[in-house]
Amino acid sequence: MTSNKQAQNEQNGSVNWEEVRSQFPILKQNIHSHKLVYLDSAATSQKPQCVIDAESKFYSSINAGVHRGAHELAARSTIAFEDARKTVARFFGADSGEGNEEIVVTSGATGGLNLLAAAFQYASMNRGGEKSKIFALKPGDEIAVTIAEHHSVLLPFQELAARTGAKLTWIEADKNGCISEESIENVICEKTKLVAFTHISNVTGVISPVEKIVKKAHSVGAFAILDACQSVAHIPVDLRELDADFAVFSAHKMYGPTGAGFLYGKRELLEALPPVNFGGSMVELAFIDKPAQYMLPPAKFEAGTQPVAQTVAAGEAVSWMKKVGAENIRTHEKTLVSRLLEIEDIPGVRILGPDGNSNAERIGTVAFDVEGVHPHDVGQYLDAQGVAIRVGHHCAQPIHRHFGVYASNRVSCGAYTNIEDIDIFIKALKNVRKFFAAG
Repeated sequence: MTSNKQAQNEQNGSVNWEEVRSQFPILKQNIHSHKLVYLDSAATSQKPQCVIDAESKFYSSINAGVHRGAHELAARSTIAFEDARKTVARFFGADSGEGNEEIVVTSGATGGLNLLAAAFQYASMNRGGEKSKIFALKPGDEIAVTIAEHHSVLLPFQELAARTGAKLTWIEADKNGCISEESIENVICEKTKLVAFTHISNVTGVISPVEKIVKKAHSVGAFAILDACQSVAHIPVDLRELDADFAVFSAHKMYGPTGAGFLYGKRELLEALPPVNFGGSMVELAFIDKPAQYMLPPAKFEAGTQPVAQTVAAGEAVSWMKKVGAENIRTHEKTLVSRLLEIEDIPGVRILGPDGNSNAERIGTVAFDVEGVHPHDVGQYLDAQGVAIRVGHHCAQPIHRHFGVYASNRVSCGAYTNIEDIDIFIKALKNVRKFFAAG
């Protein structure tokens, strides 16, 4: 629960960020005899105590199968699960009304993207019924992605193209890694049937021109699929306002637990989309001698036992973000990234993406290269100082090739990050090249 002190701050139009930070128990420790500085939130966010408690409380008090039991625990479990779905839907601008739900529970964003790719393939095989034909692909059709995609977006739709005979095309980026608006116009064409793209790059931290991409996709009759993993915890997100046809995001990147995520879809499209996972809890009538009749969404996409405890905890994470305020988090992160971008003044350090002089809209995620020092060495040196960052290609190899590197270092912020964290990181980074005799 949010403390009275924090609640008072919010009512006064401000947030006590040290009070926010104090709610994350994992940060109250030392690493290698140094204060833990956690700057890997783009990989996974840390969890406030209320989220940890919510999952534990579920298991210790109401754990039961949802939607299928008639006993009291099953009823309580189902209510908690569906309340969490409603909380998520309302916070992100989706419909949560009975019979009009637009949020499907998944195992994560990767699970949601693979579900969509499989459903489009299933429709292309004429296996989804008359309504699903709008999703069918054929040889000569095109699927567009951007060069900045995470592999969880790129690979499912690359495979979908290969399996249906469609062609994968891609939207280029400029020298700073920002999506090229000229390329949007040139790549998305009458042959394009599907455009899948990231809301915010997990490498550059740059916010994509969502409105332009969606508008162009819809102008040629294509579906727009949004990867919102890097946006939902950092900026206000209204899925209906963005007008994407589908969107995916993961709980663990927005202060929630691992193992749960969400697929948003416009209601009429979810009703037409064929299911691709089959089993219990998603069927209305099953027969031996004729095809089954499936339930309406979201149930028809939720075969088997769902991550119920994790979904309930994800709902608590969304409630926590609502209390802190999405706009407040966005403002806080702007302050942090302004300080982060000062690393461009360190000799031998190159930012992959817009620098401090750019007007590009971004979040507190910054990837960089250190001349003469391998990213893994940079990461190990910083870890010895208690600073946790991400190293490697961040599951986004094409955008790294765009910058002429195979891997990079990445720092990324959360609501719990403070200026002291950034200053400790910058101080340590200044010594990296000297330590490795690279400068």
